[in-house]
Amino acid sequence: MTQAKLSPTLSPDARCAPASGRAILQVSGEDRVKLLQGLVTQDLERVARDGIGYSALLTPQGKLIADFMLVHQEDALLIDMDEALAEDLARRLTMFKLRSKAEIARVEMPVTRGIGPKPEGALDDPRHPSLGWRLYGAALEQGEPVDWDALRIAARVPKIGLELQSGDSFILELGFERLHGVDFRKGCFVGQEVTARMHHRTSLRRRLMVVELSQEVPAGSVVVNENDREVGVVYTQAEGKGLAHLRVDRAEGVLRAGEAEVRVLDSGE
Repeated sequence: MTQAKLSPTLSPDARCAPASGRAILQVSGEDRVKLLQGLVTQDLERVARDGIGYSALLTPQGKLIADFMLVHQEDALLIDMDEALAEDLARRLTMFKLRSKAEIARVEMPVTRGIGPKPEGALDDPRHPSLGWRLYGAALEQGEPVDWDALRIAARVPKIGLELQSGDSFILELGFERLHGVDFRKGCFVGQEVTARMHHRTSLRRRLMVVELSQEVPAGSVVVNENDREVGVVYTQAEGKGLAHLRVDRAEGVLRAGEAEVRVLDSGE
């Protein structure tokens, strides 16, 4: 499929730049929707309706393999994902397709992320309104750089390689239901049984929380409580706040990460 080059007009109030470290996989062929519908956590009907959807591929045990944006096009679906995981995801999808009439290929396509008025053809980030818009097929840059980490922290949005760990994370603990990244009404997907059991629990054992830190610490620093019991790990930090994956039953009282005092601001309850 040949990609048209876009030249949209930007509002002077928009701030944007090309997204770095992203890869685009293109899934084409008449069975493309059927193939992905049985594998990923998002409903492809919703993607067709909205133009974009947040999703993931899980292991049969319900752990994250990769998270990504699914983008609807007239004759294909695009998977917008972290570049480091693209080769592995393409291999897995090719393995699943068997005799399906679908093709998976890496394509070169620029992606622009921005906030403020969106240009023609741009799509709202489906995870949270504060994350602005994404434009596929154009590399645009305008205005002061956006502090995406600060926006992610405020909205409790995890990032692969930090809060999201391939092969380890359970997506509901990281907020995928709140971020519209999983649909329990769509039918089967890989890892659904484990994920559905977690969904129906009274409460989750761990949760992604917003914390305040007295000083910055290395990403991945262990958080402990006043009894020196491990509570979890703090990851992304910006402007004195951070995202931490914490045990709900231990995230009380005085917490510390290295030399920093840690205080929970938003437990996600």
